[in-house]
Amino acid sequence: MTKQSAAGDDNAEPSSDSNEETLTLEEQLNAALVERDQFKDKWARALADLDNYRRRVQREMEEDRKYAAMPMLKSLLPAFDGFDRALQAAAISKNTDELIKGIQLTVKQLETALNGFGAKSIPAVGLPFDPNMHEAISQMPSAEHPPMTVLHDVERGYMLHDRVVRPSKVIVAKAE
Repeated sequence: MTKQSAAGDDNAEPSSDSNEETLTLEEQLNAALVERDQFKDKWARALADLDNYRRRVQREMEEDRKYAAMPMLKSLLPAFDGFDRALQAAAISKNTDELIKGIQLTVKQLETALNGFGAKSIPAVGLPFDPNMHEAISQMPSAEHPPMTVLHDVERGYMLHDRVVRPSKVIVAKAE
């Protein structure tokens, strides 16, 4: 029976070595669970930070779009002030020459402001008609100019950098 009891003892009573091993496995499991919880917490914080970042960037983009015209507005305001001064001076003096000079100066201010933002007027008069830059609204017989030459710029066109914002509305020459 001693042989059987010895064999039965292995199954019935764990040895001190297996107790230490079991404790070590339990400790390892507990350490892994703690580490898992730490990683889960870091992950949740990272998700929250990312969400906050996205909201902040979205809010900043909306604000940038909302106030994008501010620099242009600031550069155009002096031109509008010039129009006001020209009108006031003309009303007081009743002199159209002063009004014309005031308006010419104001138009130059506007052109300078637009140029500062990369906008420029499209040259037209005396040049060959270009359908990419000009919109013909009429034709006029002309002996001095070859056909399809721009004779008159009815409404000035503008470009922003390399794109046409508005084509020039022009009158072109046609053969007599």
